[in-house]
Amino acid sequence: MHMYAQHFNLKLLPFENVPDPLFFYDHGDHARIRKQISGSLQSGRGLIVVTGPIGSGKTTLSQMIKADFPESIKLIWMAEPPANSTDLYLFLAQELGLQPTSSEKTFVMRDIRNALMTINAEGKKCLVIIDESHLMSEDVLNGIRLLNNLEEGSIKLIQLLLLGQDELMEKINKPEMIPFKQRIAALESLGKMTTDGVLKYITHRIQVAGGNPNLISATGWEAISIAFSAGGTPRTINSLCDRSFNVAYERNKSAIDAKDVYEATQRMGLITDVFHYIIMLNNEERKKQESQDIADQSTQETVVPGATSNSTNTNTEQPFSPSIKKAEQKINPMVDEIPVIPKAKIDISDKSYDEIANAIKAKYEQKNLQISVALLLLSLITFLISIFYFCHRSDSDGLLECLTHLLSF
Repeated sequence: MHMYAQHFNLKLLPFENVPDPLFFYDHGDHARIRKQISGSLQSGRGLIVVTGPIGSGKTTLSQMIKADFPESIKLIWMAEPPANSTDLYLFLAQELGLQPTSSEKTFVMRDIRNALMTINAEGKKCLVIIDESHLMSEDVLNGIRLLNNLEEGSIKLIQLLLLGQDELMEKINKPEMIPFKQRIAALESLGKMTTDGVLKYITHRIQVAGGNPNLISATGWEAISIAFSAGGTPRTINSLCDRSFNVAYERNKSAIDAKDVYEATQRMGLITDVFHYIIMLNNEERKKQESQDIADQSTQETVVPGATSNSTNTNTEQPFSPSIKKAEQKINPMVDEIPVIPKAKIDISDKSYDEIANAIKAKYEQKNLQISVALLLLSLITFLISIFYFCHRSDSDGLLECLTHLLSF
């Protein structure tokens, strides 16, 4: 067990990313889908498909299904789908204890059907769980469809549970997969947990591990809420919480706070708004400290009546009498409650952003006006010089004759 479990007095590591039924969160989508799958299996409905993003808890859900039917089901579990339908049939035959004399699909399917009828005659069911089903080829999907057609009257001889990422639905929704889609008895999708669900999920796992929610401080819970404001999956939640506990353990803290959560997001490379929350907390702490410093300074500068000498010719401080010390003890708490009025300062930070923007805008408008006037004057001077040069070259007698020649052009 990791050292942080001992540090926080936990019996178990609460956020291991393993499909442990002990930590199964039997609420929300997980509880609903578990109930739906169990009902479908009990009624022998056949093909069930569950999709969801990476780390949404599909494998853990399959472990719970196994736990729900410990004796009445012959379970065959595949960590990933086979390369083709032939391999699928041969694998099932081997799991059923068969030794097919031929690898031809027709003969292998015949042997599988006979074995399934024997299992059903004993009052049991055969459940095949295929994880990572989004990796299936169309050939394997068609093989699944043919297995689902194995029936004895109205009873499905085999129950099939496909677990896969959302890409599985893209394959199922293709036009050529309509025959497969029509045979799906139950189609469920695991989504991300809401922020409220995330907090309840974390609390559940801490309590199962022998701890209590106080292991995470108020700022820690707030930081987690911000980190998963858009929702979260169990795997990501477990990873973030596990790292947060590690960070707090390294810093020898008794509870996880916002800074620990932020450090955990950095180690995971998660892009969240927790950083802005940390800045806000730091600003609040700084303001509180400044207010406390001002209050302490005001307390020190407060003159207690009767504490100074009545003599106006000396600055020598006289020792306080016991009665004056008692009076000071009563006055000081009252001073702390008096609102401190800071000295007036000229600080640009006191202005609003609109005022600052307007001032800058006025400054630039004034500067632009000066430039415009300068350009106008330069144009007039150039014009006059041009007229003077024309009059000089035209040999006109006087300004009036020069302007007459100029206008004649």
